[in-house]
Amino acid sequence: MEIQGPFTIAVNDNSETGLRELHMGFKPAFQQQDLQSRVTAVKKYLTDLQKDIEAEADANNQQGMITIMQITEQLLPHIESDQIPLDETIVIEIGPIQTSPFDDLLASATLK
Repeated sequence: MEIQGPFTIAVNDNSETGLRELHMGFKPAFQQQDLQSRVTAVKKYLTDLQKDIEAEADANNQQGMITIMQITEQLLPHIESDQIPLDETIVIEIGPIQTSPFDDLLASATLK
């Protein structure tokens, strides 16, 4: 699977807290776009992600994609109002270190 869109996505196990974290950053090309282009790119990403979710047969991959979509939907108003620093990584604690839907999704993913 190829991960397209404005984000870099990684799952990290934090040995200090014992929690698994989802790290999302903005790709450099996205950061360099003007505001309207960034908003358009995120909306297109959400549309494409919805299509990919509907086409995905693996339930674990599908759940990981749904989570990314939900996070992106929450970020969209902040992107639209240009009130989010694009050079920082967003860290989301997703629970204790254990197998998650992101493992399979990201294990076979390549960024484009």
